[in-house]
Amino acid sequence: MTFRRLASAAATFFMLTATGISSAEDVKTIKSHGLSLAGPLKYTADFKHLDYVNPDAPKGGDVRLSALGGFDNLNPYISRGNSASGLGLTFETLMTQPADSPSAEYGLVASTVEVAEDLSFAIFNLRPEARFHDGSKITADDLVFSLEMVKTKGRPLFRYYYANVDQAIVLGPHRIKFTFTGPPNRELPQIVGQLLPILSKKHFESRSFDETTLTPILGSGPYLIKEFEANRFITYERVTDYWGKDLPINKGRYNFDTIRYDYYRDSSVLLEAFKAGEYDYRAENSAKNWATGYDFPALKKGLVIKENIPSTSPAGQQGYVFNLRKEKFKDPALREALTYAFDFEWLNKNIFYNQYKRTNSFFYNSVMAAKGSPKGKELEILMEYKGQVPERVFGPAYEPPVTDGSGRDRKPLRTAKAILKEAGWKVVDGKLINPKTGKPLEIEFLLYDPNSLRITGPFIKNLEKLGITASSRVVDTAQYTERLRNYDFDIVTSVFAQSISPGNEQREFWGSAAGKRSGSRNLMGIDNPVVDDLIERLIAAPDYESLKPIVRALDRVLTWNFYIIPQFTSAYDRIAYWNKFGKTDVVPSEGTDITAWWVDPEKEKQLKEGLKELKSQ
Repeated sequence: MTFRRLASAAATFFMLTATGISSAEDVKTIKSHGLSLAGPLKYTADFKHLDYVNPDAPKGGDVRLSALGGFDNLNPYISRGNSASGLGLTFETLMTQPADSPSAEYGLVASTVEVAEDLSFAIFNLRPEARFHDGSKITADDLVFSLEMVKTKGRPLFRYYYANVDQAIVLGPHRIKFTFTGPPNRELPQIVGQLLPILSKKHFESRSFDETTLTPILGSGPYLIKEFEANRFITYERVTDYWGKDLPINKGRYNFDTIRYDYYRDSSVLLEAFKAGEYDYRAENSAKNWATGYDFPALKKGLVIKENIPSTSPAGQQGYVFNLRKEKFKDPALREALTYAFDFEWLNKNIFYNQYKRTNSFFYNSVMAAKGSPKGKELEILMEYKGQVPERVFGPAYEPPVTDGSGRDRKPLRTAKAILKEAGWKVVDGKLINPKTGKPLEIEFLLYDPNSLRITGPFIKNLEKLGITASSRVVDTAQYTERLRNYDFDIVTSVFAQSISPGNEQREFWGSAAGKRSGSRNLMGIDNPVVDDLIERLIAAPDYESLKPIVRALDRVLTWNFYIIPQFTSAYDRIAYWNKFGKTDVVPSEGTDITAWWVDPEKEKQLKEGLKELKSQ
């Protein structure tokens, strides 16, 4: 779980809890302390602190975390190099999303926001006390500079998000107006508020923004970089005179004196390092590790705590992604057939200890997921694309193949063979032959985690039964990142996280323009005019109820085109930590927010005594 939520997957519409209505350039605006994408704000303008924090939490102590791979860059907003973990701790945004408000954000550097009723602009009123770590004040000029940098030199993701943010206009030292282009988009005020990093214009007068750097960038967040060694570790130190420490949104948070990330090259050693006490907190992503890997003395003695945290947020979709830029994957019949070779039921029983559920939607665990057969407005929308989409979108929602879990169920592979035969694929001398090229089909799974071989191994055996030559290649994280950036792969595993209210990010996930440039999230290379049109329709949805049928229609088009092989998700988050922390009993809806934890001096003392006792035994 990351410390700072730099971005929400977020959305297409907002509601304001109005504190006043004014007029700017004859356009009425609604003024508020926060924005919400789906429903009213949880916290009123006079709230004292978030519900899941302890406002009197003690400050102090150190926490050690882990990271995989390495880093050679301290600027997280450019696409070059590998940026260090935790850098979001050093930067601020105009607004921020708490972990118990999945569709909302509240003022941080901005005290209030004024949004035009016609959604043509938003005005943010900055807090006069907000300042950078060198003591200089954050001004509207810094926001103008920040927008220019991320739009012209930042990561492609940011450039795409801000495509419809036309201008940043200074209205005063602490008042800035952002104007928007294109159709009315209720997400844009939130995108500006939550995603735009605030950079110091003065800091970059003698520095290049778009070059990798190992010189810390001047920030304004609750932490600053204390020390680091590239590719080995980075330590952040709490800013004791942090300007925003007493804001209601921050009260009871950012309690640790230092936060250190240690880097490990191999994921297989991460668990052993945790058990040895080399770092304090671990989010477990391996079902096998969770089921069998935590049987060690410190856990039995209560020195380590292991918890399942129920997950109520949208799960999105995780799956094997086909690279459609390669000719061999352009046939949807082939892509469908390959889904029958993935035996989830056997994996869940024998590898995952029955900890997972199969996903069947790109908006899984959300009201946005397509279910049953389309009707009403959803059907009307789909009918507009009749003849341009698979006929099956008009029937029941997609469900992935199911086996009997024995590992010997032949029905799915027989179905796969029938699909391939009907599409013209043939098996010659034991090899599946592409009917267009006449060449045998070969597939490589690109991985960065050796533990994933346990999943691809059984899958590859089933593919071989179809006459497909398949293999797995494990590379280090730097090479993996670079190959994804350049779409140099056949199949990879990817996760497409979703929010309660999908919006602009859908362009980055599935939009044809995104798929044509390097470094986008459209790893599949989807180039589908219907998908593009549905994305623009959902972005322009006037309200939450109008959004639902559009997203569900998009879900059907995506699933019935077989762009990925759906994998699985867990119904809960798995965390383990050394028992030195304090936290409240309130679990936010978005899961663990460790920024609200603190080091409990008495627990830390007992932990040290317990470790001494263990070593003496």
